[in-house]
Amino acid sequence: MATSAIADLSAAWSRAKQVVVLTGAGISTASGIPDFRSPGGRWTHYQPVSIQDFQNSHDSRIEYWRYKGETWQVIQASSPNPAHLALVELAAMGRLDLLVTQNVDGLHERSGFPSERLIQIHGTDSWVECLSCGDRSPRATSQELWEQGVEVPTCDCGGWLKPATISFGQSLVMSDLQRAFRAAEACDLWIAIGTSLAVSPINHMFSLADKSGAETAILTASETPFDAWATWKIEQPVEQVLPQITAFCRDAA
Repeated sequence: MATSAIADLSAAWSRAKQVVVLTGAGISTASGIPDFRSPGGRWTHYQPVSIQDFQNSHDSRIEYWRYKGETWQVIQASSPNPAHLALVELAAMGRLDLLVTQNVDGLHERSGFPSERLIQIHGTDSWVECLSCGDRSPRATSQELWEQGVEVPTCDCGGWLKPATISFGQSLVMSDLQRAFRAAEACDLWIAIGTSLAVSPINHMFSLADKSGAETAILTASETPFDAWATWKIEQPVEQVLPQITAFCRDAA
């Protein structure tokens, strides 16, 4: 059944005129980065810190940087896996118009995926930003300060630095969200990869694509709220499935 579904999706991908992909933490687990919601995932051991708590509580800022500092060490030790690289090749073949990722690990960036076709809807851990002056800078310097014992790195202006991710209680970048929604409405093939599709509002992409008549695929081992409506649901590891799809599209070109 799964093999047939992969073949059918591969054929649909090769003939589609506009393809949009949404990725989640499940695409990075093969790179050694644990996801959030699975048993043993990050939320099992960590209570998320909201933007309000970060701004109002010194202890919360310390806790936030402790988690982010340790997570960055894991991210830096990881590399893009075959699933990331397959998406890069599909983009190079003109078979992927927009990639929206919920991930903040930067592996799509490091894989070489075209930046103009990538939306990091929840921000990125690769940069830090000052909550006072808004200045942004690469993560390395702040991370080094944290590893040297600075509990909460600060900007030259004196403001607190925070990894440039969207925290709980913090608004998404509206232009990015609107671009993602417009692409979902315009595509003829929409694929979710490694995501439980539990996070709103970005999971609305599925409904927008479906209502517009696009074929839809969900590539994840977990259940999602949209499984019953998807054209294909494939539960095999994405680092195995995506290279197969890429090879089919390459041969069909």
